[in-house]
Amino acid sequence: MIPTETVAMAQLEYVALVVDDPERSAAVFEKDLALSALRLTCGRSLVPLIPVGRSALALFALGDPFLGEGARKGVDHIAIAAAEPEVFARQCGLATVGQVSDGLDGNKQIALCAEATCGVKTRLSQPLSIRSASGHSALVERIDHIGVASADNMKAREVFIDKLGCVYESQQTDSEVEVIAEHFTSDKYPPVYHIRPPMLVGSLRVTFITVGDCELEFLQDLTEQNEVDEASHNVAGTTRGDRSTIARYVASRGGGLHHIALKTPDIDQVLTAMASAGHRVIDAKSRPGSRRAQIGFLHPSALGGVLLHFVEREER
Repeated sequence: MIPTETVAMAQLEYVALVVDDPERSAAVFEKDLALSALRLTCGRSLVPLIPVGRSALALFALGDPFLGEGARKGVDHIAIAAAEPEVFARQCGLATVGQVSDGLDGNKQIALCAEATCGVKTRLSQPLSIRSASGHSALVERIDHIGVASADNMKAREVFIDKLGCVYESQQTDSEVEVIAEHFTSDKYPPVYHIRPPMLVGSLRVTFITVGDCELEFLQDLTEQNEVDEASHNVAGTTRGDRSTIARYVASRGGGLHHIALKTPDIDQVLTAMASAGHRVIDAKSRPGSRRAQIGFLHPSALGGVLLHFVEREER
């Protein structure tokens, strides 16, 4: 049963990113993407907060006590709005970690057990009252999605839709097929052309679940093979490479938050702007992505260890 508080649809309050230097990463958003930034207290730390659309990105330093043990650089957790976090967690029937405590700007929050949320580190937080900064610019419209390396998309649907009140958006399968053509030539006999049967080299089930004005993108490897390609952030991505990255992540860490994507009105313009600003890009030019989009990834070094990409697509 969906708790009463989720009937109006779950709202994403913020996404917590763990970076080498929060102020340096904040400068990328402010200077290169023309987004505004706020600074909020969280315990003894001053945390840069970047409003993006109706949500925000919170930039934490590695080792910040608020994150708890085992935090790594990258996307650490998401926070879903709840006026009474502990009551909401109890209504959802999801186990929690620790007690209600002060979070961003002193707002009450509580962490859900990651094992209960398919590895997605999730907190329930009272809504932030500070939203004076603009959440968009000429290069960034909002958060498009938060990528999740998933071991079981059906289980994720049960948790985030049935328990937390998020909304199903769509599902698709991304596949890369390899076709080999052979050509036999002779100085006596006519040439022979032969095409081998297509071979699947990479496949992902991609499930989108709406939370606020963006989606959680659950990526589940479907390829029936154990081998994975070597990791590389130096060449443009492919479906085969994306599948391999997800398989490797799940094998080493289990399911969990993997990357974040920002929606842009002009993908090639923003990739060019980021490269011109001196940031390493994985995709120098956009390539096809999910939901009939064009996408392009930045190298994690651009944001202090966070894998981020941009998405250009038409709304439906």
